[in-house]
Parts: sequence; structure tokens; C-alpha cells
Amino acid sequence: MSAISCKDLCKYYQQGEAVIKGLDHVSLEIDQASFICLSGPSGSGKTTLLNAIGGLDSLDSGEITIDGERVDLLGKSALADLRLHQIGFVFQAYNLIPVLSAQENVEFVMQVQGINAAERRQRSHKILQEVGLEGMEDRRPAQLSGGQQQRVAVARAIVSQPKLVLADEPTANLDSESMEKLMQHFRELNRLHKVTFLIATHDQRVMDWADRLISMEDGRVIRDELQQAR
Repeated sequence: MSAISCKDLCKYYQQGEAVIKGLDHVSLEIDQASFICLSGPSGSGKTTLLNAIGGLDSLDSGEITIDGERVDLLGKSALADLRLHQIGFVFQAYNLIPVLSAQENVEFVMQVQGINAAERRQRSHKILQEVGLEGMEDRRPAQLSGGQQQRVAVARAIVSQPKLVLADEPTANLDSESMEKLMQHFRELNRLHKVTFLIATHDQRVMDWADRLISMEDGRVIRDELQQAR
């Protein structure tokens, strides 16, 4: 059974008199522990697809199944529970909580999950160290650079070791060294803990890490190929 099954997904937006095809009959099967990159120009449908799989955007038609459960049929409460316990998100806009420190932002999901304070501190400190933010745990987002905020967002997404990570341009504000470390960490989670990764990116260096590269254009999948990853 596929970890994720997308069948004939359609999502359209009205822009004046024009109809924008966010997703135009997209079908995909994604196995557990896959490491996949979505490529394509802005407006190709990459972010819309991630948001649909994560239950953040509704569909006009189509079916999304994660581990045998129809995501497109879930109510708000069930969707929230799915996102809390099974999916880690890395957004382009970071979505950090301004009044919380870097460590508190990373701990937030674990706190909602009910993980005890001592374990939250230990895990958040370790992950911040791994993404190169040791010594910055007490800084709030406004005191961090864009790249540092991105790393906090990545740490928050993966600290609870979800089954699925949906990442939208996770390396957009990272230098080459930070990008390399981040991809190594993603790969370690993927290979050791069987976490499935679906990463939207323009960065060829990120694409080189993927086992499978899916190219999109105008809301459609135009190429889907396996490749030899790094």
C-alpha cells in the first residue's frame, strides 16, 4: 500500500475572468520512506499540491489517502489531529510564533502532543544544535536572520519525527554549507526512521538528493522519474 495516494486532484482559482489551474487532474502514488522533490516554475502547482496533501487546502475534486485514510473527507478536528501527530510542515514564510524563543517554537508541537518538559528540552536543544543554532535557543524570531528563522522552522517540523514531512523551498534562505547539513539531516531521518519527504524546490542541489523527481507545470505533472540520489 502506498503511504500517500493522490487520485485525479483538481483545484482551480478564479482570477478576474481567468481560471488558474492550481491542480489539474494530478494523480500520484508515494511509497513510505520516499524522498521526493517537486520541481517547476512559480505557479506550477507545487505548493498547492503540498497544501492539499497536508489538508491545508480543500480540493474541487479528487481523493487523497494517507496510510489508508481519506484526508479529503476528514473534518477540521480530525485533520488537525493528523497534522499534529503525523505531518511536519516547513513553510516558505516560516510561520514562527514571534513572542516565543527559538527553543520554545521548536518545543511547541511537542507540548501540544503532551510530551513532558524534560524530553522537550532535550530534543529541542539537540535538533537546534544539529541545524547550527546552538547558543541561539533564547532568541526570538525578530532577533534571527532569515536563514536562521528557516532553520528554526525546519527543526520544529522534524523534532517530533513525523511520518511525513512536507517542505516548501526549505533551503531558500540557506547558504551552501547550511543547505548541505540540512539535506544530510533530512536524509538521515528518511533512511533511519523511514520518514517520507516531499520537498518543493527550485534548487538543483536539493533535487540531487532525491530518489524521485516530479516536475510540474500549469497544475499538471509533466515528468515523474526515478534518479540515483546522493
